Amino acid sequence: MINAIRGFNDILPEETGLWRFIEEEAFRVFSTYGFSEIRIPVVEKTELFSRSIGETTDIVEKEMYTFADRRGDSLTLRPEGTAPVVRAYIEHKLYSTPVQKLCYSGPMFRYERPQKGRYRQFYQIGAEVLGEGSPRADAEVVEMLMRFFEGLGLKGIELQMNSLGCSTCRPEYKERLYGFLKGIINDLCANCTRRMEANPLRALDCKNPGCVEATSRAPSIIEALCTECKVHFEDVMAHLATLAIKTTVNPRMVRGLDYYTKTTFEITAEGLGSQNAVAAGGRYDSLVEEFGGPETPCLGFAVGVERVALVLKGAEVFREKPLSVFIPLGAEAEKRGVEIIRDLRSRGARVIEDFSTGALKKRMKRADRLKARFAIILGEDEIRDKVVTVKDMATAHQETVSWDSVYDRISIEA
Repeated sequence: MINAIRGFNDILPEETGLWRFIEEEAFRVFSTYGFSEIRIPVVEKTELFSRSIGETTDIVEKEMYTFADRRGDSLTLRPEGTAPVVRAYIEHKLYSTPVQKLCYSGPMFRYERPQKGRYRQFYQIGAEVLGEGSPRADAEVVEMLMRFFEGLGLKGIELQMNSLGCSTCRPEYKERLYGFLKGIINDLCANCTRRMEANPLRALDCKNPGCVEATSRAPSIIEALCTECKVHFEDVMAHLATLAIKTTVNPRMVRGLDYYTKTTFEITAEGLGSQNAVAAGGRYDSLVEEFGGPETPCLGFAVGVERVALVLKGAEVFREKPLSVFIPLGAEAEKRGVEIIRDLRSRGARVIEDFSTGALKKRMKRADRLKARFAIILGEDEIRDKVVTVKDMATAHQETVSWDSVYDRISIEA
């Protein structure tokens, strides 16, 4: 037997209904804010990610699935969605429109240790706003995310905010942080020690308990912001307060991607243990220009579908429409049943026709194994009276209903 590759997870039929519900709810909410869907390739040139995410990040150093194609070009399975969207934005000159609001969903790939809610092929729902620099846009994007999560019924949602400054104030802060880290270098893990020369911010993102403790007294980036970044962050927080969105400022939150500037945020939910983030994002005002496009302020986020599905799995926020099995008894019932089944399906009912033969008792057992909620039986007597027999497989209640009333009967539990 050939098993799935470790870290590449099957989404089974009993799960996909919930996943579809999450995705459809996301696009429904996002569309009310003016977002349109974009579909981006699963494979991109490796350079796209190494330039945007950062050479010293864990993603680029250890987690990307990179390979050479037959021409020798280095390609990578996308580890995130922002860089491909920016590439498409420039390539197709979408900047001819003042503001682009784009959303997407699909698989991403990172070689990291599989654990609860985290796989090497994982799924994200993302959104990007390109061409808008107002702090009100930052607050609106966060509001949209909170509306989406509240609509799904997520409990214990918490929002953490930070600012990473810009090219004016961040270099000075990095120097201050570097000096601090040099003073505690013996308390840092080998990875932080190695990377702090190139990017000392990575030490604040380290999950090693020793590093977390050692950097707990690190200088705050909030206190090092330039006037422009400080005013922007204060305006974002003020707009969030106007929207009645509760926030916590976390100056240690630097995110794992180097392209972020100014606003960054993370949203957590109950029920996931220590890995409780369900969405994260922020502003990346220089990325379009770095890729050769025009100066374009941008912001965006990504939602982890696996983690959201884990939280919602036992909450019954989504229930699939009940499945019915149509059992025709004889050739005439098969012919008459065509119109009944067609009508039910056209109205959205989930119906399987039983093509097996044999005694009714045997076919009813088959319907039960198919996990049907209703069995719809059409025999000679039912044809004569223009009715069907509907059996509720959960309660064993059985009744006859007219052909034009079947849908109403099997939809009562939908």
